[in-house]
Amino acid sequence: MTTIECIGNGCPKGHTEVSAYARENCRIVSGLHCSIEGYAPTRLVSLKGCAGDAGIRGFLVKDESTRFGLKAFKPLGGIYAMFRIVCAELGLDYRLTTLDQILDGTFRDEIAKLTFITTTDGNHGKGVSWASGIFGSRCHVFMPKGTVEARAQAVRDAGNAEVTVTDMAYDDCVRYTAELARRNCWHLIQDTSWPGYETIPGWIMQGYTTMVYEALDQMQTLGYDRPTHVFLQAGVGSMAGTVIGCLRATYGDRMPVVATVEPTEVACFYESMLAGDGKAHSSHGCNETIMAGLNCATPCGLAWDLARDYAAFAIRCSDDVTRHGMRFLDRHGIVSGESGAVTSGLTDLLLTDGRFRDIKETLGLDGDSVILVISTESDTDPENYRKVISDL
Repeated sequence: MTTIECIGNGCPKGHTEVSAYARENCRIVSGLHCSIEGYAPTRLVSLKGCAGDAGIRGFLVKDESTRFGLKAFKPLGGIYAMFRIVCAELGLDYRLTTLDQILDGTFRDEIAKLTFITTTDGNHGKGVSWASGIFGSRCHVFMPKGTVEARAQAVRDAGNAEVTVTDMAYDDCVRYTAELARRNCWHLIQDTSWPGYETIPGWIMQGYTTMVYEALDQMQTLGYDRPTHVFLQAGVGSMAGTVIGCLRATYGDRMPVVATVEPTEVACFYESMLAGDGKAHSSHGCNETIMAGLNCATPCGLAWDLARDYAAFAIRCSDDVTRHGMRFLDRHGIVSGESGAVTSGLTDLLLTDGRFRDIKETLGLDGDSVILVISTESDTDPENYRKVISDL
């Protein structure tokens, strides 16, 4: 059964700082990305016909399926965080150091001694593996139980990683790798934060700003001043937090209406907003969803602070919503995986399915609305993608 639930964010608000996500403070990030072979802005697709038929002004999809040939946006964060760590280890000023200078051979032996470790549902680990291959360092990637072999092999193929699929749930796997990093003096490069571990996740989140500012610039080219609504996938929430930070830094009090979007069975942002006490809470769901990249029970602390202060709504929805989104995007020439398509599926259902009219009205979607979503990944599980697309 297709279900969508939406709640308003009634949490007490803080004043989370967003200057780290301001465009002027992210030029080093974008400069690094632009210096990498194969960099190109991913496309922003305007579904103008769909928007007109649905009675809104714009429906825009940022398609991350081609990012660095890795089928997801995550490498943007992994490579920037690794760059910062490598600069720190070599005693280099990251503000004055280029990737070419690091890779010219002078530091090869020192970098080869570095070991990175992470937990991943797939795309983050693929980015860390790819980055370790670029730098020539060692890398261990651990994956939670239930990981399909295609995702594990994609991590291996991306770069230098030694990959282990565990029998642990995602959150337990994160704790395990954090302990391995501590015990072996390895560099934990995890895309979620907790008290005492915030610097590296902050760099990862800054890495995602390149994607956001690409999209905002592309919107201008297409004739849109700004989005009125932005729907954001939230697993641990690091991507959602980055987009929220960029939107707040760019538009201030005129920022769009933002809603986090999660699977019904693992919805930690939804449950945290439902609690209403301003604190991050772990999900109490059964953690069974096809949205592997969103199957994370505990919010990233940095991301939660941003969502608590600046997101207007939290939404949770059934797996049928993302299946609908995968088929919807396929019809419009966008290949999107289980975690990538959920916000597009949500948008189309809100605009066209009368069962969700009340939620549409609650969100304030009308003839002036310009909706921005991000298709965060391509077909990272090709077999299941084919099954979903063909099961019409």
